[in-house]
Amino acid sequence: MELVEGARLEFTLEHNAFEKAGEASSRIKQLVRQVGVEAQTIRKISVCAYEAEMNVIIHAYRGVIRVLVLPDRTELDVIDEGPGIPDINLAMQEGYSTAPDHIREMGFGAGMGLPNMARCADEFQIESEPGKGTSIHMVVRY
Repeated sequence: MELVEGARLEFTLEHNAFEKAGEASSRIKQLVRQVGVEAQTIRKISVCAYEAEMNVIIHAYRGVIRVLVLPDRTELDVIDEGPGIPDINLAMQEGYSTAPDHIREMGFGAGMGLPNMARCADEFQIESEPGKGTSIHMVVRY
């Protein structure tokens, strides 16, 4: 598949919808594989998408992931309606988590989501307003 103008995907996510967890990131991974992105870059895109997807499912009331796959990069925008992040610098620290115990017992909430996204993306921007929600923009270049 050759991308001339790009391919777009959009996924709606809901709080606690663990039965659908991973569906969006799997579809994104399939798409970038189909367009011939190399394996190492597919891994980076998949990590960004999965961590973002899980953060919305765990922390937000609802959200959306919008993906644009272009010939030279993949852009991911994650916008959620949720409690927001009061201290982004603290949230970016590896191991810091506000996930409740029942989420941690399920194997999630280790506090690596945002740091992993930032590490895997070539561009990472996050904005959050307590009581409103969080927006993340990520770009992975190839």
